[in-house]
Amino acid sequence: KEQKSELTKIIVSIVILVALIVLEHTGVFPESFTGSRLFMIPFLIPILLCGSEVIKEAVEGIVHLEVMGEEFLMTVAVLGAFFIGEYSEGAAVMVFYSLGEWFQDYAVDKSRDSISELLDIAPEHANIIGEDGSVAEADPKQVKPGDMLLVKPGERVPVDGVIVKGSTMLDTAAITGESVPRSAGEGDQIVSGCINGESAVTVKAVSSYDNSTVARIMELVETASEKKSRTENFITRFAKIYTPAVVLSAVLLAAVPPLLGYGSFMNWIARACTFLVVSCPCALVISVPLSFFGGIGASSRIGALVKGSNYLEVLAETDTLVSDKTGTLTKGDFSVAKVIPSGSFDEAYILERAAYAEHFSTHPIASSIRAGYVECIEKDKGRLPVDASKISEHNNISGKGTSCMIDGKRIAVGKISLMKELGIEADEVTGEAGTVVYVAEDDVCLGAIVISDSIKETAREALDDMRRTGIGRIVMLTGDRKETADIVAEELGVDEVYSELLPQDKVEIMEKVSSESRHAAFVGDGINDAPVLAGADLGIAMGSMGSDAAIEAADIVIMDDEIGKIPRVKRIAMKTVGIAKQNITFALAVKFLILVLGALGFANMWAAVFSDVGVAMLCVMNSMRMLGYRGE
Repeated sequence: KEQKSELTKIIVSIVILVALIVLEHTGVFPESFTGSRLFMIPFLIPILLCGSEVIKEAVEGIVHLEVMGEEFLMTVAVLGAFFIGEYSEGAAVMVFYSLGEWFQDYAVDKSRDSISELLDIAPEHANIIGEDGSVAEADPKQVKPGDMLLVKPGERVPVDGVIVKGSTMLDTAAITGESVPRSAGEGDQIVSGCINGESAVTVKAVSSYDNSTVARIMELVETASEKKSRTENFITRFAKIYTPAVVLSAVLLAAVPPLLGYGSFMNWIARACTFLVVSCPCALVISVPLSFFGGIGASSRIGALVKGSNYLEVLAETDTLVSDKTGTLTKGDFSVAKVIPSGSFDEAYILERAAYAEHFSTHPIASSIRAGYVECIEKDKGRLPVDASKISEHNNISGKGTSCMIDGKRIAVGKISLMKELGIEADEVTGEAGTVVYVAEDDVCLGAIVISDSIKETAREALDDMRRTGIGRIVMLTGDRKETADIVAEELGVDEVYSELLPQDKVEIMEKVSSESRHAAFVGDGINDAPVLAGADLGIAMGSMGSDAAIEAADIVIMDDEIGKIPRVKRIAMKTVGIAKQNITFALAVKFLILVLGALGFANMWAAVFSDVGVAMLCVMNSMRMLGYRGE
């Protein structure tokens, strides 16, 4: 409504201005009137109608000793034009400046709307199921972990949870950027903000609203524009120096030549007013941030949250990509491929001992071992599930494995390096395409378990696409054995691979690679890779909206596990930076040309008005190209 009201005022002002100019040049007004100071009164109408806010802000700037803004420049230019009797030109300055400002505000709102669509993912209510089975509607912020919720068809999932009853199709477009709904049934995890599309499901809440996916997304989106790029900071600093320099130049232009005898004061004041109008930096001040704002919005629409425009600029210049293997390039769906006994030990016993040692671990490999033992129980009904009460002295050995006491015996599960560290003799397994985990009881190695993981179908294509965006070096880091890492690296075509790494090793290698690159980005699953994500020039977390560590450490969050979105976001970043540079070059070139022509008397105030407003509009329209771009 406010925008429509402003536009109406501007249109009415243009009509009045055009009518006054026509009446002036057709001789309707008598010469006694057009030649007097009273003739300024009709031209004050369009100025006050659409420019009263501009004048008000200029006055406030003077009061607060902040006089070097656009509003001050325009107001001085109008006053100067009126002083020398160029009333129509003075009114035109204010009217067309207001039109340009309206157009810029409209463009910013359109860009903001593209991001605000993400903020519409907030659920309106939650249906909490009581102990007696009754359903009560409540604010999502009242939901506590453990609450049972009823999510009806067409409703948004209020908090992150697990489906405990029913199955449905979920629309995850607002979260992941994917338009194809996915099926979800009992035991499946679902995140807040998704739309339940098919049938009612009962969900057990695993988070509060404040810690849910949707709350984190909204927080990221709302704060993204606060981190400015180098280009934006340059424009801000440039305007602070540029504007005072222009005002001083205009004063000198108006005073020095006539004092030296080169023409009249009126002639040089007119040139100075033209100089002021042309010098207005609005095209730069608005269009450059608008480009980056559009880039953040474009990234968000494909399911990639960029924490600030400065990260878009770094991504655009990134020439090296370092990636974790597990869960990033591979699916992370580990399963027991083979059990290799040492001597005559039973395979089921080896799995049982390993399942006990890994019972409290959250690592994907531990989960696969537990799942393997569950399958073993199903085949051998005589075996019992893991009894957690038997486990004591559980110890997680970072990057190497775990150990615990069971029935008075020390069980150790982990890499060959752990066996060596504990002084346990073990025959190293080679030639297996997978992660090898050794299992020992007291001082005896029972055998090894081979855990397999498959490469993501889109990984090779995504890495090839990254090269097309200017990534010249791709490095893979993994804690896996060298044999397994080399097989994956060869299949994916990566340039360098580092294997058998501890978490601290990854940080050191990342620092080394960064020092050898213009900018190096690290891509990880965001759970175990937080230190590397935080230390990289640019940290990209994959499918990690549920990880606090990822949210804090990463600069860009890909909201699903689709690695193919990284080259798309890089294209968006490159286009964003390209448009910003185009705007800077074009605006400065045109302004410099008109400034010179104005100072020499070849460009009047009408040319200045249209060049300023025209440049601003063209730059803004150029920036708006980001709104529909999806990096494909």
